[in-house]
Amino acid sequence: MRDLFVAIVVFGLLPMALSRPHVGIYLWAWIGYHNPHRLAFGWAFNFPWAMIIALATLVGMLFSQEPKRIPWTRESVLLLIFVLWMAVTTYFALYPALAWEQFVKVFKVLLMTYATLIVINNRERLNGLIWVICISLGFYGIKGGIFTISKGGVHRVQGPDGTFFGGNNEMALVLAMIIPLLAYLRLQEKRHWLRLGLAGAMMLSAIAAIGSQSRGGLLGLASMGVFLWLKSRNKLMTGLMIVSSILIIGSIMPQAWYDRMNTINTYEQDQSSMGRINAWWTAYNVAKVRITGGGMEMFRPATFAQYAPDPDNVHDVHSIYFEQIGEQGFIGFAIFVLLGLMTWMRCNQIMRLGKKDPERKWAADLAAMIQVSMVGYATAGAFLGLSYFDLYYHLIAITVLTWSFIRNQETPASTTTKAMTAIKPFSRRAVARTN
Repeated sequence: MRDLFVAIVVFGLLPMALSRPHVGIYLWAWIGYHNPHRLAFGWAFNFPWAMIIALATLVGMLFSQEPKRIPWTRESVLLLIFVLWMAVTTYFALYPALAWEQFVKVFKVLLMTYATLIVINNRERLNGLIWVICISLGFYGIKGGIFTISKGGVHRVQGPDGTFFGGNNEMALVLAMIIPLLAYLRLQEKRHWLRLGLAGAMMLSAIAAIGSQSRGGLLGLASMGVFLWLKSRNKLMTGLMIVSSILIIGSIMPQAWYDRMNTINTYEQDQSSMGRINAWWTAYNVAKVRITGGGMEMFRPATFAQYAPDPDNVHDVHSIYFEQIGEQGFIGFAIFVLLGLMTWMRCNQIMRLGKKDPERKWAADLAAMIQVSMVGYATAGAFLGLSYFDLYYHLIAITVLTWSFIRNQETPASTTTKAMTAIKPFSRRAVARTN
């Protein structure tokens, strides 16, 4: 039945993707983030839904009569440079076959990110995309929060198998990133019942992130929560939501959860933590001797045997930073960090404009929440290997689009000034004629 549902939705909307490519972007985001086919049990589980949707969307873009323009900003240019650098490191990778396979996956994600930049060309479409992302991932936050409360936090919250966020650690990071976007939608929503629903989704997602029992996720959620309060318009309401979530978490989580979280302070005694540190040193040692790094999928036993302090302790890198250092070298790592910093500064520009103009207030709200989401990604990502995660690059694209929408938008004051400038010469000429 689930297989049939996915097929009906996708094939039912494909004609719209051909005639209206932005619908294809929505559909691709739904498949990519919600992964409904991974909740099925039959033929739909491994069917290439994303590829079919992407092809339909690109064909629709080709024949669309709408103007096709990429908003070239420093962020979109640097992202393109990053893609090209990844192609170089993949060519010189330690394991070329594995690296090319992974590069193709990442390239598809970034190709559709640029497609997003082209077809999401107004505020309404942008908000539609944010709604699709929030509904797709918020589903797991709501479901996971209810699961955590009903089970008393005994079991871990995880994502569907075969997805970017299938593990508990990855799920925690995703939920920490999605909560600020839910907050943005809540700020823009006028309907009271929907505002309450979005607030509930935020609280349940926070509970689900804790229910994942991820130590990195806990740090990411804590830092995200602080910045969410700082960036919030209504600090009292946001504070009440945060406190309520903490009280609920404190009342339901078992002692085993507290014991696990306490290992953050005693990481030297934790085998998993020491395995990560060994992988981090491996990444650093590879980058020292290879300017292009080891390429994607380099964290293999043979790599540890040659570059690790402890060759027998083979462990996943579990860090977006050391993943980039090891796989893309110091150059790729610098591009990755610079891309985040530039996006952060662009959000600051958007917020400055939004504070001066009520018509741009929505953009300031969105930029602030993107920054909060980036804080969650940067903190939790220090302990998770998701440096190629779709949502982070979509946030960069959303920032670029927001900036492109508002940078040429005239404020009421500037419009009045232009009108007065046009009237004054006319008035002088009229006076001269009457004299």
